[in-house]
Amino acid sequence: MQLTKKTLALAVALAVSVPVMTSSALAQTPSKAERSAPKAAASKAEGKVSVNGVIIPQAFFDAMNRERETSGQAASPEINAAIRDELINREVLAQAGAKRGLDKDPAVAAQMRIAAQTVLIRAYFEDHSKANPVTDAQLKSMYDAFLTQMGDKEFKARHILVDTEEEAKTIIAQLGRGESFEKLAKDKSKDTGSKDNGGDLDWGPAGRYVPEFGNALRILQKGQTTPNAIKTQFGWHVIRLDDSRDNKPPKFEDVKENLRQRAQQETIARLVQDLRSKAKIEEK
Repeated sequence: MQLTKKTLALAVALAVSVPVMTSSALAQTPSKAERSAPKAAASKAEGKVSVNGVIIPQAFFDAMNRERETSGQAASPEINAAIRDELINREVLAQAGAKRGLDKDPAVAAQMRIAAQTVLIRAYFEDHSKANPVTDAQLKSMYDAFLTQMGDKEFKARHILVDTEEEAKTIIAQLGRGESFEKLAKDKSKDTGSKDNGGDLDWGPAGRYVPEFGNALRILQKGQTTPNAIKTQFGWHVIRLDDSRDNKPPKFEDVKENLRQRAQQETIARLVQDLRSKAKIEEK
């Protein structure tokens, strides 16, 4: 999709990651007026444009340029111009809001602080990730654990989920009298994701499910229903195995980046927990 000024402006206004311009385009030949203007020491704080006397810092352009590079978007004069216009629009609007005293409003001030925290937190996470990169050895270990969890079989199963063991026993008795599993699932199951399909869970490895459920699947034969109700954290299950087949796990290279993201998320979770454990947290 081609990036237009309209889509770019909307993206910036919504404060999401914005693909933007390059600094090379900003380094254009200065105009005659610029050449004749007095020059202080070249500073990143000196912007390319000002609004009502307020300079838009070069650092704003640079920050957006880094976002553009991260997103993999190519630079273009059109993007450069759109970013310049958007930064001007933002400054005009920010000045208008400040003129009304909105920056002093406690709710607005709180949102501004949260936004600043978000930027700082992201920078901290990025810095931590650079200092503690995920290695290929870690990813391979995660992949091996994934294969072990998934197993060598896939199962096509149905289930009926109820609140109590007595309800599950009643359903097992009804099935023993020849009643339809699919109809009972529609009428009785509290699993809203599968009940309308007769309890169908489609194909999946046993490792997809909580251990009690997955273990029950592994010992069922095709067409067999669990003779006893299976208890999990969700309730009581009556399970029927419709079919099974050999599992074809994805190749390591195909899931490597997903594993990397998961490893990074787990690292961040441990980091947050460690920081919390060392922090002095008091209820006020």
